Amino acid sequence: MHAIIGAGPMGLAAARQLQRYGIPFVGFELHADVGGLWDINNPHSTMYESAHLISSKGTTQFDEFPMPAEVPHYPRHQQIGQYFRDYAQHFGLHEHYQFNTRVVQLERLNRGWRLVSESNGVQREWQFDGVLIANGTLHKPNQPALPGDFSGELLHSSEYHSAEVFADKRVLVIGCGNSACDIAVDAVHRAQSVDLSVRRGYHFLPKFILGKPTDTFGGAIKLPRRLKQLIDGLLVRALLGKPSQYGLPDPDYRLYESHPVMNSLVLHHIGHGDIQPRGDIRAVSGRTVTFADGKQANYDLILQATGYKLDYPFINRAELNWPQGAGAPQLYLNVFHPLHDDLFMLGMIEASGLGWQGRAEQAELVALAIRQQQQGSDVAKRFRELVLARCGKRLDGGYSYLELERMAYYVHKDTYRAALKQHIAELRQNLAPVPPTSPEESLDACRQS
Repeated sequence: MHAIIGAGPMGLAAARQLQRYGIPFVGFELHADVGGLWDINNPHSTMYESAHLISSKGTTQFDEFPMPAEVPHYPRHQQIGQYFRDYAQHFGLHEHYQFNTRVVQLERLNRGWRLVSESNGVQREWQFDGVLIANGTLHKPNQPALPGDFSGELLHSSEYHSAEVFADKRVLVIGCGNSACDIAVDAVHRAQSVDLSVRRGYHFLPKFILGKPTDTFGGAIKLPRRLKQLIDGLLVRALLGKPSQYGLPDPDYRLYESHPVMNSLVLHHIGHGDIQPRGDIRAVSGRTVTFADGKQANYDLILQATGYKLDYPFINRAELNWPQGAGAPQLYLNVFHPLHDDLFMLGMIEASGLGWQGRAEQAELVALAIRQQQQGSDVAKRFRELVLARCGKRLDGGYSYLELERMAYYVHKDTYRAALKQHIAELRQNLAPVPPTSPEESLDACRQS
């Protein structure tokens, strides 16, 4: 019996793959329904009203469950939330979950795991053979202290839901990632003024090229890494120009060595004077902000779009092979622990274009590894030896990713998926058929354990 923590995109992918391979499981979800952060009605969601998918639906959706034809290339969050509810209903996944339930503790036993859950103030203990952690990476805000005291309103992007908060205010958005740019564009239509504080350069990509989603280009012909960076960089330069032409710093790294910003609207508004680029912040006093170039401006609201930190509060950090000072747990494929075959980290991964299908393949590999372990096969033993040998080696495809905390678990999509598919093919060998297990049987087995 296995536990899945989370019912967002990764948790649902894990549930579906365990179901496919006849592995009994119980899921735990803090909210009352599936979808994770994509359900804006989830009180724990960090979603905002204007949010859309930043990758196109064709490169993001699950292969076995395509989005409806009428859904646009870049769906709104409401459509994505409905997609996950439909996915869970289609495959009968709701019945496997304990909703409105928080996992408060996960403790290793001599054999298996002790899990403590809490629902409506009542705690319950469970025992599992293994655990799949899939509670997401975007729920603990990274909110650095400002260099001084700000007397206005201070928010993190995780607290932002509607542009109403900007009405008639002088706004400073800190950061220039995808959320920062989306929110700055939102603010243009309500705020008195909008400034964007940027401390490093970013590569910007348009969402469409020749009427087609940008991420659908370039897949037919595989180019060497440096040649692809050169050609794609020249194309983007021809379409959008250089960031410095808009008053933003140019990146000092090549395209794809950090997550690109899929937003050309922010450049449009900068070019029209609706958004004022600013540098890094040197000091804050009252409502006055001093920037690195010595210029000053006054603000009523500062919004920090400064990202998130990995957070697994229910388990001891040491259990995750997460050394102090490391940006992320040191695992093979960002999933497999080098010493233990009963703990799996799912969804702790970022890659441009990986999509939910890439995460479904990640979950399928875990399900196959569990099945082969249960059979005690030679294939399982060889895979465990490989995990130990390769643990901590990142599949970066030769790209020199920036040394940033959020890039600590970034991989190259094609290299990563090729490794997944190779291992999936290997672990499918000599797999004995197992009949599917109903949710009721899963709960009964857990009670008996």
